[in-house]
Amino acid sequence: MSVIFAILLFSILIFVHELGHFMTAKLFGVQVNEFSMFMGPAIWKKQVGETLYAVRTIPIGGYCAMEGEDEDTDNPRSFQKAAWWKRAIILVAGSAMNFLAGLLIYAVLFLPSDQILVPEIQGFEDCCIFHNADGLQVGDEILEIDGEKILTNNDISMLLSLNPTGVHDLVVRRGDQILEFYDYAMTHTHTSQDGEDYSHYGFSFGRAKDASFPEKLSYIWNVAADNVRMVRLSLQMLISGQVGLNDMAGPVGIVSQMSDIASESPSAMDAFLNLLSVGGFIAINLAVMNLLPIPALDGGRVVCLLITTGVEALTRKKIDPKYEGYLHAAGMIALLGLMAVVMFKDIFVLFMR
Repeated sequence: MSVIFAILLFSILIFVHELGHFMTAKLFGVQVNEFSMFMGPAIWKKQVGETLYAVRTIPIGGYCAMEGEDEDTDNPRSFQKAAWWKRAIILVAGSAMNFLAGLLIYAVLFLPSDQILVPEIQGFEDCCIFHNADGLQVGDEILEIDGEKILTNNDISMLLSLNPTGVHDLVVRRGDQILEFYDYAMTHTHTSQDGEDYSHYGFSFGRAKDASFPEKLSYIWNVAADNVRMVRLSLQMLISGQVGLNDMAGPVGIVSQMSDIASESPSAMDAFLNLLSVGGFIAINLAVMNLLPIPALDGGRVVCLLITTGVEALTRKKIDPKYEGYLHAAGMIALLGLMAVVMFKDIFVLFMR
């Protein structure tokens, strides 16, 4: 069931993405030749005016084919003939729709709840080294860790884990006061029952708070913003070498993780809600990743659009769009190559389990 859910999820998110391109193209009068869900041979298609609507056989991807998207044409309603700001909006609209889908998923998950968790310290273990008159106290609300804002209760564990030194910069709220702790040592050595030493923080956090409707809306936005930050932090770790290929996951790896989440859930309803939460996370991630300035992605297309618009304004000469098409084709080949490597890695890991 988790595999079916994953296929449906990706299909819906891709459909929503392409729908964003389609609606804005129609809004700005750009000719759309085909709007297709999935790839491969068509199992259903219907021509409505200038646009062919189709459902195809391979449940992967989809596309909104606009006139003159990657080549020059004399059609006055082609993509290339539209004003540059209209083209930019059309390109960004797909990611905007994915972000909106993520917000809607989180709204379904969190609006019915009467409470939200506040990142407030609830208690300390006896061996905790930083619970004293000059340190942290019960009731302190953690606002920042190492310069990163605490948007949700889960951020505390995540941000602490990103700094292996155990020494952190903290900003907390204590009543009406905002307190700052710099170079604050928070880990101590603890001995397990087996006699092994390990680093330990030794405090608990997270207070359930009755939430009003505006507070729940704010919490939903914070969860989405937290997902955006996760993409940034992941890219930083990838560039710095803190994570590598083995830490990346493609569709196969994601489906495997979703299957694990579903199987570990105590009930079918819990499994559905947990998978839905993963769906919100994926929707936000797709929105952000697709706007990265990489050729073949919408973000790369926007960057090329801004550059060519500026160059054409200065030189008064039209740049042939075929050159941009070559760049995006090369980018697509590179991305497909990376996806293939990650997919085979995920398959290998799956069979070695």
